Amino acid sequence: MSAIVHSGAAPRWRPSPLVLASVALHLAALVVVFVTHELWTWVVCAIVANHAVLTLLGLWPRSRLLGPNFVRLPPASAARGEIALTFDDGPNPELTPRVLDILDAFGARATFFCIAEKAARHPELAREIVRRGHAIENHSNAHEHTFAFLFLAGLKRDLGAAQSTILALTGSAPRFFRPPMGFRNPLLDPVLHEMGLRLVSWTRRGYDTNPRHVGQVAERLENGLAPGDILLLHDGHNAETPAGNPVVLEVLPRLLETLQRRGLNPVTLRQAIDP
Repeated sequence: MSAIVHSGAAPRWRPSPLVLASVALHLAALVVVFVTHELWTWVVCAIVANHAVLTLLGLWPRSRLLGPNFVRLPPASAARGEIALTFDDGPNPELTPRVLDILDAFGARATFFCIAEKAARHPELAREIVRRGHAIENHSNAHEHTFAFLFLAGLKRDLGAAQSTILALTGSAPRFFRPPMGFRNPLLDPVLHEMGLRLVSWTRRGYDTNPRHVGQVAERLENGLAPGDILLLHDGHNAETPAGNPVVLEVLPRLLETLQRRGLNPVTLRQAIDP
């Protein structure tokens, strides 16, 4: 088993108000059932409804009700005209180097939320991402579709393995985490806190993993674009245009040109949040 790698000390974990309310509900349900059996059907309904709400919130990537979640950069970063380009699901030896070349051409910095097992299969590429001035963060160990259903032990094992792998490859432990597909459960927050990781979702995304017209993907990213935005793209699992070109490779130059015209500076999450 991989050791858990902590990226920094943190104060004692405090659950969100919703999680506290959920715990209180369960305790109250036990008391009610112990005192009287006549209300057990209402108790069961209340517990089921509570779990349904928690599940739905876990399927809402931008929700902050289960714990802290960066959906935008801090105000100080926005005031500096910064935005964050983030790429998920890599590294991909066919695609990631071309993304890096485009970023280099515009002098842009980005954050790559890498799947640790993929990074381990392409160690030189992972190191090249960092060498070019970008940051690699934790996107889970294997990007399992069942990630959101893991319990505490499973979450610690998955995130800990990813932390160890990325640290060994790059010499720097991730500071941020994005769950597979953005889905999670209430048990994730205390695990992130224990490891010194912070949850990051996004402000807007282009859906470049679905077969779409390049213009549609670009418009989703550019419409309403503002300082402090966190943008989600992919250098893995990427869709292709009818001509067979990866969508991200056609969208990215257009997006970077838009950022230049608007005076927005693409930086890593570490530069924006942990300067």
